[in-house]
Amino acid sequence: MTTGVLESHLRARREAGAKLLVPYVTGGLGDWRAVVRAVVDAGADAVEIGIPFSDPVMDGVTIQAASSQALAAGATPIGIIAEAATLDVGVPLVVMTYTNPVGHMGFRRFAAALHDSGIAGAILPDLPLDELDGWGDAADAHDVETVLLAAPNTPEERLQAICERSRGFVYGVSLLGITGERASLAEQAAGMGKRLKATTDKPALLGIGISNAEQVVEASRYADGAIVGSALMARVMDGGPDAAHEFVTELRSALDTQ
Repeated sequence: MTTGVLESHLRARREAGAKLLVPYVTGGLGDWRAVVRAVVDAGADAVEIGIPFSDPVMDGVTIQAASSQALAAGATPIGIIAEAATLDVGVPLVVMTYTNPVGHMGFRRFAAALHDSGIAGAILPDLPLDELDGWGDAADAHDVETVLLAAPNTPEERLQAICERSRGFVYGVSLLGITGERASLAEQAAGMGKRLKATTDKPALLGIGISNAEQVVEASRYADGAIVGSALMARVMDGGPDAAHEFVTELRSALDTQ
């Protein structure tokens, strides 16, 4: 399979010597597109757009609160995807949601909508490798890169299979638990990053619980970069796009000067 837009972009940034930074922004929450523009302007290499779901098994308190507010304001998957089509930010966009809303909309319809809106990839954390066929086939047919997750307790053989099937990048879960800010980087993060780098040449990013500039830098020592969600959304809910820009600027500066 040819390399897609997301993976090509992240590989190019890595080959240029950059450590990768992918912020998570909850779609449908206030002026969320302004937040996306703000984090890209501050140095994001790609942006993960959360499509809210009422039963988010992977999300902690902050992302749940952001999602609940977005849903209360009338956010829908198709609405967020349509709004994302108006974003011309110069970096790939990836949606993150759960299998239920995707299946409700229909795999092929959802993949087609992402493609038509210029969204490069999708993350469905509750859809395991063994059950990927329906969505995976639809995504591949519409040039949507399906990013798969690997956990610290993933056996070696399965890790190899996840890395081979993942598109765009491989999402290394830095701890066994839900999203949320942490006081320090999880002990499992180092091992997760090292295992990914030993298994695949695809961009490998660590996420879950990565909360500040120091932790982003530490995570990037073991992997190609980091995903930051809860810490960013806490600032967005308090201070909007300006707070997002300030925070991501801080993270980018720390990565570029390490």
